Amino acid sequence: MNLQQIFNTTTPIIGVVHLLPLPTSARWGGSLKGIIDRAEQEAVALASGGVDGLIVENFFDAPFPKSRVDPAVVSVMTTIVSRLMQLISIPIGINVLRNDSLSAMAIASCTGAAFIRVNVLSGVMATDQGLIEGCAYELLRYRRELGSNVKILADVLVKHAQPLSSSDLTTAVRETIDRGLADAIILSGAVTGSPPSLDDLQQAKAAAGSTPIIIGSGADYHNINSLMQFADGAIVSSSLKRQGKIENSIDPIRVSQFVETLRQDIANRSVQRAIDSMKIHK
Repeated sequence: MNLQQIFNTTTPIIGVVHLLPLPTSARWGGSLKGIIDRAEQEAVALASGGVDGLIVENFFDAPFPKSRVDPAVVSVMTTIVSRLMQLISIPIGINVLRNDSLSAMAIASCTGAAFIRVNVLSGVMATDQGLIEGCAYELLRYRRELGSNVKILADVLVKHAQPLSSSDLTTAVRETIDRGLADAIILSGAVTGSPPSLDDLQQAKAAAGSTPIIIGSGADYHNINSLMQFADGAIVSSSLKRQGKIENSIDPIRVSQFVETLRQDIANRSVQRAIDSMKIHK
């Protein structure tokens, strides 16, 4: 997967639009307009702040089903993504929680979205939804059946879960790429808002080879420069919310601050590499 072709950068910052509770969820409030309005506001705030892409996710639908969601959820997410495509020009991705990869692929393929996030593409994970099995077999064939080129960003040893198969990170990364055919790997901490360790990122990067590694949680203004030593991009949500609280809406100031911090660090590293190269050739 070439990140440059999708995000117009080799080090994308991907924001997240956490949708308010959708129809049929436990906390559904009865107002589609409120859900759509907030999604549009957050997407515009993220795009205006300089992120390179965003993921639309039914985050507030918890508790989640472990596989297929209700058709109403698919319908509303499709409507919202279609509206966002008309508002912003950056690439959009889909994550249908907890692991409804087929619905995510359908939404993305029909709306023109660029990618999906899949929590369990390979292996078996014990979660609060029960045992979730990898879906690579069905998903890859469904993508081919749809004639789609939507990219698959797959979590490895996903947060809020414990592996029942191999817990070795190197093995999990290689199998997700070689046997699950993931286009990129996502590595998170143990829970939402928790970053992966630098050791895990370095190990995953070595195992992934040319396949991109994307930070899936816990990146913030203070740690992003350190984390990006061993990653190719970052999905950012909690730290871009007002007061850094997951339940709050996107804070445009936090978005701009985060983007500026990472971009400046990337520029500084490029300059340092150029200086080091000149010293070597002297």
